[in-house]
Amino acid sequence: MYIIANSYNTDKNHPIYKKDAFYILNKENLTYEKLNEINPEYVFFPHWSYIIPSKIYENFNCIIFHMTDLPFGRGGSPLQNLISRGIYKTKISAIRCSSILDGGDIYLKKDLDLSEGKASEIYAKAGIIVSQMIDEIVSKKMKPTPQKGEPICFKRRTPAESNMSELENLRQVYDYIRMLDAEGYPKAFLINNKKIRFEFNDASFEDGKISAHVEIMKDE
Repeated sequence: MYIIANSYNTDKNHPIYKKDAFYILNKENLTYEKLNEINPEYVFFPHWSYIIPSKIYENFNCIIFHMTDLPFGRGGSPLQNLISRGIYKTKISAIRCSSILDGGDIYLKKDLDLSEGKASEIYAKAGIIVSQMIDEIVSKKMKPTPQKGEPICFKRRTPAESNMSELENLRQVYDYIRMLDAEGYPKAFLINNKKIRFEFNDASFEDGKISAHVEIMKDE
């Protein structure tokens, strides 16, 4: 028996849902007592928005998934930090949860292409890959190995960093719009000198031109 803890996607048709897994969909149900009762072989966290208590990861085999080739890119906002740096080829790393942020031992890595698509589409593509990784870890009884190399850490991006006023070329503008185009993220924006705010999504980039949907409002 294994557990999948997922606070983001509750669509039972999503590839991450397995008929032979037990599910935890909110932080109130992620307790030591509940896990101890189930006694799972693994607890997978494909997309979890909350801190995992140390009593849980110290007593159960907790595996999280991070969208960088660890130890490069530890920390927050991996998708946005990669794309904003012009890095379009990455890995999804499956790692054991530990006291070091994104510093746990690695089970396996899989390729992920970030060169096209808005953030919501990339996350959906990543979900399919994570589902395959879970199957592989369970079926092969994989053992993790320590991370190798010098850690490079990312900082979680702030809403103010969605401002596109300092970007230098159209590819950067396109990347900013698409990398922030997902539910729960602050959209890429511009503000003119009259405090009118322009927010962008649904971008396409063809023939040297960007087309996008724009919402215009007074900046508060």
